Amino acid sequence: MTTHKTLWTFAITSVALFMVSLDNLVVTTALPVIRADLGASLEQLEWTVNAYTLTFAVFLLTGAALGDRFGRRRMFALGLGVFTLGSVAAALAPNVEALNVARAVQGLGGAVVMPLTLTLLSAAVPPAKRGLALGAWGGVGGLAIAFGPLVGGAVVEGMAWQWIFWLNAPIGLLLVPLALRRLEESRGPAGRLDLPGVALASVGLFGIVWGLVRGNGQGWTSAEIIGSLTLGAVLVAAFVAWELRASAPMLPMRFFRSRTFALANGASFLMFFGMFGSIFLLAQFFVSIQGYSPLQSGLRILPWTIAPMFIAPVAGALSDRISPRLIVGTGLTLQAVALGWIGLVSTPAVAYSSLIAPFVLAGVGMGLFFAPIANVVLSAVRPSEEGQASGANNALRELGGVFGVAVLAAVFSHVGGYGSAQAFSDGMNAAVLVGAGVVALGAIAAFAMPPRVRRLGEPLAVAEPLADPA
Repeated sequence: MTTHKTLWTFAITSVALFMVSLDNLVVTTALPVIRADLGASLEQLEWTVNAYTLTFAVFLLTGAALGDRFGRRRMFALGLGVFTLGSVAAALAPNVEALNVARAVQGLGGAVVMPLTLTLLSAAVPPAKRGLALGAWGGVGGLAIAFGPLVGGAVVEGMAWQWIFWLNAPIGLLLVPLALRRLEESRGPAGRLDLPGVALASVGLFGIVWGLVRGNGQGWTSAEIIGSLTLGAVLVAAFVAWELRASAPMLPMRFFRSRTFALANGASFLMFFGMFGSIFLLAQFFVSIQGYSPLQSGLRILPWTIAPMFIAPVAGALSDRISPRLIVGTGLTLQAVALGWIGLVSTPAVAYSSLIAPFVLAGVGMGLFFAPIANVVLSAVRPSEEGQASGANNALRELGGVFGVAVLAAVFSHVGGYGSAQAFSDGMNAAVLVGAGVVALGAIAAFAMPPRVRRLGEPLAVAEPLADPA
């Protein structure tokens, strides 16, 4: 592929990645305004975040499979169209229920787009430069996370929360024709779509998240919550059993025979669990408790979220030379320490200066995580399976965010709540400390990975085989 085509591919996929990643966190600083404007409860606010991330996570593997079967460029453009329509519906939502349905549609479109950004870019870049390209890809994702709370706060303060979603419309309308004209079509291994797998995973995960979100309000021993959690767990177990015997599985369980793949994805899940759940509460803390505007709240979170933009490209390039487990493990350790620090020092009247150091530490840790983990995951499978591997990693990351918001919000409600500034602070601190512990488990998983992975495009150089297709 020519340099010209490569640059077009990088530009188009980067803008698309930025847009769908931005919507993970763009609503966080707008949540207090949405809560007041639409009369939303804590449970409904959780769904404003989780409706997007849950559909995003569940359908990521399907999005990758659709690209492999029907053409990655074609499905990439279709996913952009669905995401854009969901954004328009969210902007027009008359109530929180309609907003959350629109967010689910956004997540569906984003689930098709996200894994294809990586596979399209990976195919367009020479193997020798792929570590650098993935570092840049991670930097773009980090930039979106950096500016999510800030963009949300600026838009809410300058215009209205609906414009958070209106901004996606012109970008989507521009990207669709550019993708169809400038990207080269490619396909992966042909196979049937795993519709039973999609159904089992979707309903099972929805049942678990439903139980976690509603547990505090309905009572953890109520028939609804026990039934929801039990049914969800049974269906997720059925999904695993189905994938083990399916001829064309959505998620080949043999991938997890690779210790590298299994531990890297476990670390991804745990990292996003702690990060998303903590930011969900911290963004509200600055607005609801300390009285800052949404924009001021976004600016205060920026030292945390902007660091990946600078750190991730360097970490991606280094991951071709230094054992990624050291980079990722160090990053998650820094993130865990930072969350613990925040949870120990935060009070209703805490000075912002006391939070700058842990925010910077968390940001550096997040930047060290992003790019190397993509390198590790793609290096653990064959090139023809990169689409499925990318989808699996992104799905588990998003699921980590879903469970993080649900579980840490449950801890927040159990220990504290919205009743007073002190109650909010008590609940948030307990939740963030739980998040720190979860991320620390992710660091342990990262350090347990094999010491080396192959450089992309080279034979595997670890003491384990590639996942056996048999």
